[in-house]
Amino acid sequence: MVEYTTIRSYRLSRFACSFAGALLLLAAAAPPSRAAEAYPSRTVRIIVPYGAGGIADVTMRMVAQEMSKELGQNFIIDNRPGAGGVIGMKVAAAAPPDGYTLTMIGGGLTIAKSLFRSLPYDLVSDFTPISTTASYGLVVVTRAGSPLKSMKDVIAAAKAKPGKLNFGTINPGSTQHLSAELFKSMAGINVTMVPYKTSPELATAVVRGDVDVAFEYYAAFQSIIRQGQATAIASTGRERAPELPNVPTVAESGVPGYDVTSWNGLAVPRGVPPDILKVLNQAVIKAVKSPQVQTISNKAGMNAHGSTPEEVEKRIKSDIQKWAAVIDKAGIPKR
Repeated sequence: MVEYTTIRSYRLSRFACSFAGALLLLAAAAPPSRAAEAYPSRTVRIIVPYGAGGIADVTMRMVAQEMSKELGQNFIIDNRPGAGGVIGMKVAAAAPPDGYTLTMIGGGLTIAKSLFRSLPYDLVSDFTPISTTASYGLVVVTRAGSPLKSMKDVIAAAKAKPGKLNFGTINPGSTQHLSAELFKSMAGINVTMVPYKTSPELATAVVRGDVDVAFEYYAAFQSIIRQGQATAIASTGRERAPELPNVPTVAESGVPGYDVTSWNGLAVPRGVPPDILKVLNQAVIKAVKSPQVQTISNKAGMNAHGSTPEEVEKRIKSDIQKWAAVIDKAGIPKR
């Protein structure tokens, strides 16, 4: 009796193991989309590593609202400003790779890669891009009534009296500053850089005539341009800005190959499942196509558009190389 019971238990045990193994095989063979079908099941956080009210923050809030509608869960903005985006990115890099923490990324963070001696995160290896959300060029302006009516005038004036002409930008190491440094380098001119802490301060300096030329985003200067207090003489992108169709690009104005177009987008910590990444990518692309996002973006001088994760990753690597060279040539000290 004991022997029979032992044999029977052994057979049951073998059956149980075989049955469990079959279940595991079925689970492994199940379509991976099932994980995505349940996502998102709770609120998703979007970390913006800058303060509220800027271009990046406005873009993310619009996109978050549309993604909430599309996916049926709240997408909320978590502003974590400080240290040029380092504080927020550090928090984002440490988040679980479950799709419930997203972070805004952009051109400014590719600059930070070369501006800081060390960073508590790596933009390439610690994050997986989802999509771009918008791109936007800068505008080059002079005060109303300035004799500098074009970039060719600027180059001629700078070469006639090296070092006398001044360029106004914000914060050394910012995209605005480096776009001016890139122009200076490519045009082969010597000018004096005048840094300002904020965009409103720079706008006031332009109107007063404290600076000869200024490089800034259109959104920050659109009021003084519309009011006739400043004149846009060039845009920095590869193509003319839609909001300034009659203003030539820098490349058209005597500096072939010049192209500065900033951008922002969304990413997740490295390791988020591909199915969830696909859901997020599709939601972002649909969000940026919405009439509300398109209208508000256009008014701010932005081109709202999505992309593949691979396109964003390629752009990140390209920008890191580009700005590292500009920073090195300009002799900007690391922080």
